[in-house]
Amino acid sequence: MPPLRDVLMTAVLAVLCLASIPALDGASDTDRAMDAGAALLVLVAAGATAGRTRVPVPALVAVAAATSGYLLLGYPFGPILVCLAVAVWSAARHSDPTAASVAAVVACVALLLPLPRHPGALGGTIGIVPALAWVAVPYTAGLARRLVVEAGLRERAEADRRLIAHERLRLAHEVHDIVGHALAAIQMQADIALHIGDDARDRQRAALVTISRASRDAMGDLRSALGTAPPATTSTDLDPPPGLDRLDRLIAGVQAAGTRVRLDVRGRRRVLPAGIDLAAYRLVQESLTNVVKHSSQPHAVVTVSHAPDRLELEITNSHHAGADGPRVAGLGTASMRTRVEDLGGSFRAGYDHDGRRYVVTAVLPTHVEEVTR
Repeated sequence: MPPLRDVLMTAVLAVLCLASIPALDGASDTDRAMDAGAALLVLVAAGATAGRTRVPVPALVAVAAATSGYLLLGYPFGPILVCLAVAVWSAARHSDPTAASVAAVVACVALLLPLPRHPGALGGTIGIVPALAWVAVPYTAGLARRLVVEAGLRERAEADRRLIAHERLRLAHEVHDIVGHALAAIQMQADIALHIGDDARDRQRAALVTISRASRDAMGDLRSALGTAPPATTSTDLDPPPGLDRLDRLIAGVQAAGTRVRLDVRGRRRVLPAGIDLAAYRLVQESLTNVVKHSSQPHAVVTVSHAPDRLELEITNSHHAGADGPRVAGLGTASMRTRVEDLGGSFRAGYDHDGRRYVVTAVLPTHVEEVTR
């Protein structure tokens, strides 16, 4: 079944061609009188346009054949040429360019064949120009429309590809932050459990309890992170994404792993946008993970400063430059930088001017309601 718009176009062309028959009949003494044969041919040409989007090339061939036969019989030029122009445009718009070009050439030949014998045609080569225009103009317009549509589709596909790649990268960073922190704590506690003797069962039990808690928290955060990936879930048993309200719990876990942490909160606490809250938590989490994993000085200071229009974070560690070799920025640091910059903030990680402290600083604007990626 042809699409409705094709049916409507066919009906309009058929009515136009049939309505023009009385006006064309007798308009010229040289042209053949319009009769039932002319009406049949114009109906065939109009009817063939019904397949202009489903089978555009065969439809063009059929219209060209009907038009050529109509002119070969000497009937006057008329709206049947509009049917040919519509078919040419549709072939250029909806079919492969090579096939459309071949079909357009066939249409040109079909239109030029009757000219030497047609009584109403212009004499000489000047008569070829209007005949070619009925094919060349709609073909050019249809091909241009096809190229514009295809360019738009490619642009949308590329935008979708970039969005998917960005989401994959975001999810990879999220999983890295969750699992990396938990594994660092688990590794340290497991090492403690392996090196203490039987006379320290209480310490061994505390280490195992910390391992269990870190694993459970990591699994909850991992479920929350994966729950944000499409297809979206409506399950109500997912843990909410962590934020600064869970900072005390995070620090307690790091301290249980043997690293001393001091938290300094400045300014009046307030509810933050979800994206800002999560990014701040992940930044502190990753920074403390790096202290646990890499620093020779297991001590850190976390400073959270609430300003009217921004949130400032600073995590410092008295790790002397060169004490255990230079720190190399890895995926964790890249993840922190990406999170902050995606939210319109600024980020820096490195040693201070005298090389005695490793400092991670971030400034996040808090006036945004949603994160725009």
